[in-house]
Amino acid sequence: MPLSSPSGSPTMNIVLATKNLHKLREIQEIFQGLPFHFLSLAEFKDAPSVTEDGTSFEENAIKKAQSAASFTREISLADDSGLEVDALQEAPGIYSARFAGENATDEENNLKVLALLKNLPPEKRKARYRCVMALATPEKRVHITEGICEGLITKTPQGKNGFGYDPIFFYPPFGKTFGQTDPILKNKVSHRFQALENIKPFLNLYFSNPSFSQEQR
Repeated sequence: MPLSSPSGSPTMNIVLATKNLHKLREIQEIFQGLPFHFLSLAEFKDAPSVTEDGTSFEENAIKKAQSAASFTREISLADDSGLEVDALQEAPGIYSARFAGENATDEENNLKVLALLKNLPPEKRKARYRCVMALATPEKRVHITEGICEGLITKTPQGKNGFGYDPIFFYPPFGKTFGQTDPILKNKVSHRFQALENIKPFLNLYFSNPSFSQEQR
C-alpha cells in the first residue's frame, strides 16, 4: 500500500521475507533513492518461520515470499541464493547456508568448501553465485527473476567485507574476492543486484497501479 515518506513523497511498503540483516542492508542500498520502504520479517510479531525444503532456489524463494505476503498482507520479496561450485557438482547450492552443518557459521562453510577443493588448480575452481528472487502479493501473484555472478574459489579466505562465501569468492573483473571489495561496488554486480534489477519493473508497476495486484491473474 502506498504510504508517505518523511519528505512527503509517496512510498510503498515491501516486506523482505528474511531476518538476515546483511541481506536487508544490501537490498536497502541497492534500492536507495527509490520509492520503496523495506521492512524485515523480524518486525512482524509471530511471523511464521518457513522450512526451506524445496529442491531448487526457485521453490524456496516462492515459498518464503508467499508465506510472508499471506501473513503480513503486504507485497513481499524473498530470495534464495547460494554458491555453486562446478567441481562439487554445483554444491553447496540450496544448502549453502548450512553446508557444514545445520547451525554452521560462514567461516565453517567456507573452510568446508576449501577443504573439498584442496590442491585443485584455478581452472577447476570455477563457481558462481546464483540468486532467485520471488515477488508475491497477498492475492497470490508471483513474479520470479534470477541473477548469476561468475567467479573462482580461492585457496584461502581473503578480506573481511560481505558475508557468506564472499571471502573465498574471487571475482575476475575486480581482481579480488568479494570479501576484499567495497560493499557498494559489490552491490553493483552481485547476483542479488542482478535479480533485483530484473524485479524492479514489477515493483514499479505495483507502485504506479496498486490495484494491479488485485486484478485477476
